Amino acid sequence: MPLHFKQLGHGEPLVLLHGLFGSGDNWFGVAPKLAEKFHVYAPDLRNHGHSPHHAEMDYPLMAADVEKFFATQKIESAGVIGHSMGGKVAMQFALEFPARVKKLVVVDMAPRAYARVHDKIFGALLALDLASFQTRQPLEEALASEIPSLNLRRFLLKNLSRDDHGKFAWKMNLRGVAENYSRLGEVLAAQPPFPGPALFIRGGKSDYINAADEIEIRRLFPSAEIQTIARANHWVHADVPEEFLRLVLEFL
Repeated sequence: MPLHFKQLGHGEPLVLLHGLFGSGDNWFGVAPKLAEKFHVYAPDLRNHGHSPHHAEMDYPLMAADVEKFFATQKIESAGVIGHSMGGKVAMQFALEFPARVKKLVVVDMAPRAYARVHDKIFGALLALDLASFQTRQPLEEALASEIPSLNLRRFLLKNLSRDDHGKFAWKMNLRGVAENYSRLGEVLAAQPPFPGPALFIRGGKSDYINAADEIEIRRLFPSAEIQTIARANHWVHADVPEEFLRLVLEFL
């Protein structure tokens, strides 16, 4: 699947993979700084952003999309950074195509299975009758009972666009992602360990990587180092960008 992407900077390639409900634009708080040293690529993963929609979605498929992206952009190998769902895509890609990954950075994600924690969000978004709304503020208010965080509501509603008639429509394949959500929580498909350098960065206020996860991380990524940014929640690169950039640039 051909992925829509944005790029900036010059130098060695660096590919940034976003999380669930996101897009490549999520990285543009830190991408300009990374672009001072690297040629940064920020694709939208399948069913997200401006990339194509497809009924099927799992980590091997998304890793194959990234492999096609590398081939299309004539990238032989690159640093790869992935956050959350994008972190799992990055891990799957490194395990399946190790020669493509010079260095791997995984942000607040482990290779294990995860519980279904987003069902309420999917339900609230799918229940919206977009045709009945003219502006965004009533949409924000309609989601408030199920999604109390205004910041989260605004993040989710970045997935809206206007159709040819000026009506709201989802850019992402919301229903397709919801129907494949169980697959996105699964443990990674079995592969030989990735031998290259890897850095796992976890948020100290997040529970996405716990002590038990370190065993599996080191089994699949034996050269991995694990760093914790104490003040960060799950969105590490948005919560504490300066410390995130320091760790990433030192590693890369």
